[in-house]
Amino acid sequence: MDRRQTIPKHLRYTLNDFNREFPDDDACLEHIKEQRWPNGITLCAKCGVERKHYRVTGRTAYACDHCGNHIYPLAGTIFEKSTTSLRLWFHAMYQMGSTRCGISAKQIQRETGVTYKTAWRMFRQIRSLLSEDADVKLEGPTVEMDETYFGGRRKGYKGRPGSGDKKKSPIVGIAERRGGKGRVIARATKGVNADILTGMVKEYVLPESTIFTDDFSGYDRLKKHGYMHNRINHSAKVWVMGDIHTNTIEGFWSLVKRGIGGVYHQVSQKYLQSYLDEYTFRYNRRDQGNLIFTSILKKVSERACERPAPQSAEILPS
Repeated sequence: MDRRQTIPKHLRYTLNDFNREFPDDDACLEHIKEQRWPNGITLCAKCGVERKHYRVTGRTAYACDHCGNHIYPLAGTIFEKSTTSLRLWFHAMYQMGSTRCGISAKQIQRETGVTYKTAWRMFRQIRSLLSEDADVKLEGPTVEMDETYFGGRRKGYKGRPGSGDKKKSPIVGIAERRGGKGRVIARATKGVNADILTGMVKEYVLPESTIFTDDFSGYDRLKKHGYMHNRINHSAKVWVMGDIHTNTIEGFWSLVKRGIGGVYHQVSQKYLQSYLDEYTFRYNRRDQGNLIFTSILKKVSERACERPAPQSAEILPS
């Protein structure tokens, strides 16, 4: 077993680094402000021009240096109206980004002293940031596609669940190969019929890509829509034939199922997609080492920019 540090030095971000960069709530607030408005310079709604803003003592606000109008870095973010320490939010995001299999709300409850309800809500809010962009396209040139099911066991049944089975939730995934550095897309769906599978391919895969699947009949239409399509016959217990296989996407399914089963134990159908987003986010950034935490922080500001924060002298909840 290799006992050496496997993460390159430039991709390491340890707990000591975290504590040094974010020692308190003020440092966390300043970081968010800098991400949204570098050097505190942004449009003042009252002046009508860009102005420098300075921190208001004792509040989560910054004031225009000319007219005193306030802006609120937390407005429009997942932290808005939260009474939980901002540093605890950052700690939860650090833990989520630093583990490969996830971290449970119970663990955060034990580490930070917040209630389980608070820890669960924090993770739910953080996961809401982790969905990939709607216009993402898998570039290939080779992609793998597979479907799987998540949920309770069906005693006495084997094989693919029927359409009326409510215990199992269908999931469809598409993965790029690209020498082991490809991305993956995973979606909880209402079923795995040809319409759903073909629709996902059209949405996420470029037409020039070659698609590898198993022998499930739901993939029969892919060639009709102009895609190069190769199959591996799993029904005959053939798993690899040259470069024809679905091992990449099946490896991702293994990561998801073992992670959810070992860390979260049980996930409802209502929130299944958010957990898939979490695992997909980490998998697609696996070359970033421990810097995945910084990618999560960037998502906070990106989502806030999609919904501009109010800029007025009115006092907002902090």
